Amino acid sequence: MKLMSLFIALIMLAGCSNRSLYEGVQASNRNDCAKLQSPQYDECMENANRSYNDYERERKESLGH
Repeated sequence: MKLMSLFIALIMLAGCSNRSLYEGVQASNRNDCAKLQSPQYDECMENANRSYNDYERERKESLGH
């Protein structure tokens, strides 16, 4: 039972880490967008503001899950 609890805790921690990493990359992408002119800026910001949940859903769809 303790092993199962540890396993679940590790999975939850990994999920949080992935989300934090994604959000950090997106913040960096938004900074890079600031260097662009419209309409490239608008498209860049649209991609950089995509939510983690949308990203995760699209990623799973592309993997066939």
